[in-house]
Amino acid sequence: MLASLFLQAAPASTGGITQVILLVGMGIVMYFFMFRPQQKRQAEAKKFRAALAKGSSVVTIGGLHGKVVDLNEETVTVEVDKGVRLRFDRSAIAREVVGKTTAPAA
Repeated sequence: MLASLFLQAAPASTGGITQVILLVGMGIVMYFFMFRPQQKRQAEAKKFRAALAKGSSVVTIGGLHGKVVDLNEETVTVEVDKGVRLRFDRSAIAREVVGKTTAPAA
């Protein structure tokens, strides 16, 4: 009876090592599928905001479309309509519009 208890307890020590290896493996997978792509997107967004130029058609994080008319180290002035200019932080610019589309006249 005592021998059967020892036989049952023996695999538990290898199970602990397997669990540690499994947790480390899950951590590595999470890094490569979650954290690394997020860091890559942040780096691309930072590079995009640094490369903004006058005349670019952009969209803010709030969904406001406009054209860049003035740049500063921290801010961007965007013209959203004729004569209407709004100043945003550079971090508020989400993306550049490649093909400008116009709404159909009602």
